[in-house]
Amino acid sequence: MPQRIQVDVSEIEGILNAILDSKIPPVARCRLLSSGFSPAHTLYLSEDIAGTKACLGCGNCIDICPVLGREPARREKTEQRTSMALETIVADDCDRCYACVLVCPQVDTTIKYYIVNRRVVEVMSRLEARIGDDQEPDLDLFLEEALDQG
Repeated sequence: MPQRIQVDVSEIEGILNAILDSKIPPVARCRLLSSGFSPAHTLYLSEDIAGTKACLGCGNCIDICPVLGREPARREKTEQRTSMALETIVADDCDRCYACVLVCPQVDTTIKYYIVNRRVVEVMSRLEARIGDDQEPDLDLFLEEALDQG
């Protein structure tokens, strides 16, 4: 739902990289760097929310987070399904996979493209380093299933 004219990543690259390098889920801060609601949104509201950068509470970031997938008990801390809830319940344990940013309907596509084109290789390297780790049995199973299908 971002605006038609989105943020130019070259103008925010320094702060974006600082956000992406931090250990907490980056989705809320990436949303705030984005252009906000498009005037063409389809929400039925009495007020004009064009340009608003608020979280929709859709829960996409909560649903996609691998930390919460591995530790579903963390979800019991709150019923909220917002990016701020994600930051609270994941905190410094973020995998820095950026999946939350990629699924957020409020983050500009320009920021998502930047992450895919500049950061996904780093994510894959971090995942590869965890293969065989006793703390990551799901990752080993995923790799085994992928190889069996290939």
